[in-house]
Amino acid sequence: MSVLADIVARNRAGEAVAIPSYCTAHPETLAAIFGCYRDDDSPILIEATCNQVNQFGGYTGMTPAAFRRFVEDIATAQGIDPARLILGGDHLGPNPWKNEPAGQAMDKARAMVGAYVAAGYTKIHLDASMRCADDTTLDETTMAARAADLCAVAESVATDPLHYIIGTEVPVPGGETALLDALAVTTPAAATLTYELHRDAFAARGLSDGFARVIGLVVQPGVDFGNRQIFAYDPAKAAALIAAVPAGRVYEAHSTDYQTEPALTALVQGHFAILKVGPELTFAFRQAVMALEQLEHMLAPVQPSHLQATLRQVMHDDPTQWRAYVAGGARQQAMMIFGLSDRVRYYWPDPAVRAALERLFSNIRQASPEPGLVAQVTGGLVQMHDPAHLPEQVIARMVGAVVMKYRNATGG
Repeated sequence: MSVLADIVARNRAGEAVAIPSYCTAHPETLAAIFGCYRDDDSPILIEATCNQVNQFGGYTGMTPAAFRRFVEDIATAQGIDPARLILGGDHLGPNPWKNEPAGQAMDKARAMVGAYVAAGYTKIHLDASMRCADDTTLDETTMAARAADLCAVAESVATDPLHYIIGTEVPVPGGETALLDALAVTTPAAATLTYELHRDAFAARGLSDGFARVIGLVVQPGVDFGNRQIFAYDPAKAAALIAAVPAGRVYEAHSTDYQTEPALTALVQGHFAILKVGPELTFAFRQAVMALEQLEHMLAPVQPSHLQATLRQVMHDDPTQWRAYVAGGARQQAMMIFGLSDRVRYYWPDPAVRAALERLFSNIRQASPEPGLVAQVTGGLVQMHDPAHLPEQVIARMVGAVVMKYRNATGG
């Protein structure tokens, strides 16, 4: 039995066990994640999205094969055997090309799925829920048929059995763009219909064996976040949905960022055996970096990094990644940096920001700050530290707190 199949079986048998899905392509954040797994042999699930990584490079500039090498190199540097990694592809479908006619978009989606599977990704979320340029309407039967079409490509390329995720009722990727009063939990009828339509579409394509390896269904349990709000999980509101989980399968929860550990634990108990987290991880990285800049100010180096000023300038010069998420007004300047949607994460690769970050780290290392100064800006990091690795230690502490919350909640 595969690792994922074992987790699903144990969760359905009543064990409070699940697996976090870490959705980030940020190198320092990935390094901190891997550091939390250095002392055991638990599996580590890393996922990439269709817009982030695809055969044309996505917004990271990486193909699926390149992203795999990137992740494995960071894991190896952190003392993690790459064999422990499970790589997943999220929302694999025509979404990156939805402004094109469906035929063209689906051709590209097929090629993308093939590239992911050929590169060794074994957890595949098939999502054809987005309307393309010539789709006047898009019903669920068509969505399921397109997902089955993508599954056929995956099965034809795979050398090892794949595990599939189906379903499309998810929060807005990256967080909501406006304040909401409430969230609608997926109804049992909607979850059942999605499951049955996919089962029938797979069978019509001769893919019943592939459908047997569908381990999970994406639904909305009532969790989400926006730049300035968090929707906390309420198990009572999801009780009917939990009762409707298909036999032998589990649910996958998206946008679980910023949920409390008890809320994540309750999700696991409700058969949400895959918990996806992304922006909260790089939010914690940003917290660590800003704390280090406060420390730098106290140390008064000859050439300060001016990191936050540089970051703000770059974000103002190119507002495309944050404008829709940040409300105008007196707090706009603060919320573009400190908002929960963490739109900052798109700007770390910028050359000017990268240079400022490296200057910040260099200044901290050279100054050998006293433990009391470190504690003041990091909220209690007072243990002995190696000045040469202090930036990494601060990042590991803050990102690690998020990772350990998920590990504790999922039985890790």
